[in-house]
Amino acid sequence: MRILDVGCGIRKYPGSLGIDNNPASKADVLCDLDHLPYPFRDSSFDEIRVIHVIEHVSNVIGAMEEFHRLARPGGKIVLATPHYTDFSSFCDPTHRWHLNSYSFRYFGDDNAGFGYYSPVRLREIFVRVRLLAIWRYLGFELLVNHWPRFRKFWEHYLCFVVRGKVMEFEFEVRK
Repeated sequence: MRILDVGCGIRKYPGSLGIDNNPASKADVLCDLDHLPYPFRDSSFDEIRVIHVIEHVSNVIGAMEEFHRLARPGGKIVLATPHYTDFSSFCDPTHRWHLNSYSFRYFGDDNAGFGYYSPVRLREIFVRVRLLAIWRYLGFELLVNHWPRFRKFWEHYLCFVVRGKVMEFEFEVRK
């Protein structure tokens, strides 16, 4: 299984090929993550891991299109990023984007009419939102993650009180 760890930093995923723009990282290939395309052939990887990177790139849609290009049909894109209500989303000056659990719907079947922004199609396998500890202990995290209607209600009305921490996504690549 070929795995690409995008923005691997110093904790490259075991068994993966790591890319990063920082020479102090554990990257196998140094490249500017904002300069597309990356130096790999189409459909080269079974899995693309993008852990706490998407919030740093200059073009989220362009980056997602590049991950789609690099993944084989049926491959996976695993992505993690801070929820926009978490303190960490704003305390890092290199964060360009502040995202929520619906930020990637452009690429899915339920694109709310915005599917024309990109031809890329991904099937959402799962979305998991981690909440701040107090809300997790009170059961809100369970509600947000197991009932899609409650997640939508939370994003619309509660997330500035019941704050999110990190979001984890897994997508299947459709080609």
